[in-house]
Amino acid sequence: MKKTKLNGNSVLLLITIILFFVMYLGGCIVYGSKGFAHMQTFLNILINNAGLICVASGMTCVMLTGGIDISVGSLVAVDCMLLAVGIEHWGMNSSVLMVLILVIGLVFGLAQGYCVAYLKIQPFIVTMAGMFFARGMTAVLCTDQVSIVSDPLFTKLSSTKISIPFGGYVNKKGIYQVPYIRASVLVALLIVVLIFLMLRYTRFGRSLYAVGGNQQSATLMGLNVKSVTMRAYVLNSFLTSIGGICYCLNTMCGTTQQAAGMEMDAISSSVIGGTLLTGGVGNVIGSLFGVLINGTISSLVKTNGKLISSWANIITALLLCFFIVLQAVFAKIKEAKKA
Repeated sequence: MKKTKLNGNSVLLLITIILFFVMYLGGCIVYGSKGFAHMQTFLNILINNAGLICVASGMTCVMLTGGIDISVGSLVAVDCMLLAVGIEHWGMNSSVLMVLILVIGLVFGLAQGYCVAYLKIQPFIVTMAGMFFARGMTAVLCTDQVSIVSDPLFTKLSSTKISIPFGGYVNKKGIYQVPYIRASVLVALLIVVLIFLMLRYTRFGRSLYAVGGNQQSATLMGLNVKSVTMRAYVLNSFLTSIGGICYCLNTMCGTTQQAAGMEMDAISSSVIGGTLLTGGVGNVIGSLFGVLINGTISSLVKTNGKLISSWANIITALLLCFFIVLQAVFAKIKEAKKA
């Protein structure tokens, strides 16, 4: 029987998963009296971060090529505003608007991917321009907060609860609470599964790793590096648009400052999940746990009640530095073994 040998990448993923369970179980022990141990608390983390899970999945694909995209938060904001304004001010059907948003995501990714892959412009510069453009377009659509209240389909999708047949509890009023998730969570988890299968079993998925690992070697292998890179950005923006719809289902409104900082949340979740900033190494399952870690930190800070929300950012920053240092250590060990 062949033994599976743990490498540095597997160890990083294992550390991420263990860290999540330690943090969450610690929260259950410390704040169990405040309801943190209830199953619904965990499900709420998934509900609140369904959009981010979609965005982080796309970010992982881009980072595997050695690239980055800091425009995703602004794209989510313009998606939400377009949905809100389109439904409430223009009287458009939400189904048509959702299809339009997905098309916009494809076009947006195609434009950025072409600039990065074929014009050889630095990803940070290209996506920074995309960030300013999308955020500006959000304000062009509307400068006020627009709440979605009139579309029956979108309202139903947002309010529908999918019950979980276990993990319920009796609240202080003696009422049995049935755990539930939203439709957006199912979409987000489906995307994680599909991206995992794509990265593991398809030619395009393996090409992302090859391009990020070494572009020259990838070219010698017969891969079209430019095409692979551009398609990674297209996929990322498409998944971000899906994330924008999921995000809007959670907030039911559009504002100019919506999803501010989401790009950093997606990048930090991917890095904490074991994706290398230099490319070639990463796993969407790790990114999912990275999102769960960030969500757990925020939930712990809120449950505490005495800490300001900025502590969540501080703890995430420390974890990010920790995992970047770990990545560097494992990279040095790998180089030493080759020498």
